[in-house]
Amino acid sequence: MSTDTLDHAAKETAAATKDAAAQVAAAIDKGQAALNDALNTAQQKIAETAKVAEKALRDGAEALRVQTKDYRENAGQQFDDAQRYVVDRVKERPVTAALAGLGVGLLIGLLLNSNRK
Repeated sequence: MSTDTLDHAAKETAAATKDAAAQVAAAIDKGQAALNDALNTAQQKIAETAKVAEKALRDGAEALRVQTKDYRENAGQQFDDAQRYVVDRVKERPVTAALAGLGVGLLIGLLLNSNRK
C-alpha cells in the first residue's frame, strides 16, 4: 500500500471517528435532557400528590372533629351528672361512703399485693 492510500485511510478514519464522537456526544446530551425532563415531571407529580394527600387529611381531620363534638359534649355532661350524683350520695350518708371507700381501697390493695407474689 502506498503512503497516500494510508494517509487517505487515516484521514477517513479520523473523520469517521470525529463524526461518531459528535453523534455520541449529541446522543448523550439528548439523553441527559430527556432524563432531566422526566425528573422534573416526576418531582412536580410528587408535589401535586403531596398537596392532594395533605388536603384530604385536613378534610378528614375536620370531619372527625365535627363528628366527635357531640360525643365530647355528651361525655362531659354525663361526667358532670355522675359527679353530682356521687357528691349527693356522700353528703346523704357520709359514714357509708367512707366505709365503702375504705373497702374498695382495701380490695384494690389486696389485689395488687397478690400479683406481686
